[in-house]
Amino acid sequence: MNTIKKFAGLIWMIAAPVLIYVLISTAMSEIQRHPVIDTKIQWGVFVVIFIPIAIGFFLFGWIAFKGGYSSLPENSDEIK
Repeated sequence: MNTIKKFAGLIWMIAAPVLIYVLISTAMSEIQRHPVIDTKIQWGVFVVIFIPIAIGFFLFGWIAFKGGYSSLPENSDEIK
């Protein structure tokens, strides 16, 4: 199971920058297609909101890849 968690962490780390690239390239193409202020604001908000989420995906994957989730507590007494 720990191998699956590490592999999933690697997938999250690869997916985060790819998703950021796809989002920004989509935003640029949509802004070029409809260069009005409404489109710029809409896609600007999408990009600003999504980039921290994607960074969180990357950090989650990094922790999983490093083995941070290899031993999870089974009850509340095991939590430090």
